Amino acid sequence: MLRITHQLPEAKTELQRICARIHDDQVVHKEATVREIIHAVRRQRDQALLQYTADFDQVTLTVSDLRISGAELDAAYQQVSTGLLDAIRLACANIEAFHRKRVPKSWVSFEDNGVVLGKRYTPVDRAGIYVPGGRAAYPSTVLMNAIPARVAGVGKIVMVTPPGGGTAMNPAVLVAAQEAGISEIYRVGGAQAIAALAYGTETIPAVDVITGPGNIYVTLAKKLVFGAVGIDSLAGPSEVLVIADHTANPVHVAADLLAQAEHDPMAAAILITTSDSLAEAVALDVERQLATHPRQTLTEKSIANYGLAVVVDSLATAAELSNGFAPEHLQLEVSDPWDLLEQIRHAGAIFLGHSTPEAVGDYLAGPNHTLPTSGAARYASPLATETFMKHSSLLQYSPQELGQVADAIAALTETEGLPSHGDSVSLRIQPPHPDGQG
Repeated sequence: MLRITHQLPEAKTELQRICARIHDDQVVHKEATVREIIHAVRRQRDQALLQYTADFDQVTLTVSDLRISGAELDAAYQQVSTGLLDAIRLACANIEAFHRKRVPKSWVSFEDNGVVLGKRYTPVDRAGIYVPGGRAAYPSTVLMNAIPARVAGVGKIVMVTPPGGGTAMNPAVLVAAQEAGISEIYRVGGAQAIAALAYGTETIPAVDVITGPGNIYVTLAKKLVFGAVGIDSLAGPSEVLVIADHTANPVHVAADLLAQAEHDPMAAAILITTSDSLAEAVALDVERQLATHPRQTLTEKSIANYGLAVVVDSLATAAELSNGFAPEHLQLEVSDPWDLLEQIRHAGAIFLGHSTPEAVGDYLAGPNHTLPTSGAARYASPLATETFMKHSSLLQYSPQELGQVADAIAALTETEGLPSHGDSVSLRIQPPHPDGQG
């Protein structure tokens, strides 16, 4: 049953507990395991990948099985329906259109004093995309990670994903990869796949940036290899927070909460509402929809442990609680969502109005669905083209302007005790030496 509270202190305590749900003693133990996996992959390379795939996935591979063949990629198109292929292509078009608007532009400013300043954006050379398997197949994750990398201009994009039953791979995932422009795909998952992307093996090339969500082992592996490579974020379990008033439909809100809960037993589904009757109706409909849910056991665990309905006195209080939680997904199911939006400061993706369920953003609206979790929306942003790019500062000074700032630089270098820094300026502005030196 979805828990309901009318007490603000209790609500704040519960929201803090839910936000911190992945920070427990088990993580310390798992991090030690992940360190061992990373070290083994660095030492034993492909052989470590084969051994861990046998141990964790119960799939026996040879080195030649690691890379998915062209024949498998071609065959995948014969195994998906026309309707699914059309949906993948529509999502591709929308995601690409949105992310093309996000490509940062290099710029140069020519100042009157002979100074040139600017910023130059360039893509990374190689990107690695992690696509989880396990409980479900995620062609949408392929698109959301690969398309921004392609739009950014990344020269080489490779993908890793766990094997299915035997060596078979999900055809929808393979088709989505090809539609997104990826043809280099490897049949390996888990922390070992992250280590392979970070450091390279005989078969899998090392990359510069790794993106994509995964389980706690994948997340910890990304944390541990950060520095050797860039990463998008440390993704925790998924979460949705719905702010609703009396105009919301309780059946729809219940479905929105369950749409998040069905991801994972640790997924969080939260409702904050100004309507006591809505909270009661949503709780009842969650039970009704759960009764015939195909993923009932998993979803019930999520609702029982990390589901919550909070009844508040105003939408201002709802916004305050939401900002404190900083949800991955925030749905504003109120009569005037744009007015409420002005009070929202922290959220990964914001869905406005009664006709914008999270699913449209998860699949094909265009904005990325790889979002900050566990409160990270306070300081982090969704995956974007910028994730696969970096910028260089551009500076040029004329001799005259260097002379104008020489004294200021000298004062600062002297204070910091770095005489050669000062010399690098003063030697350039001194008059030529009579003997032609200097």
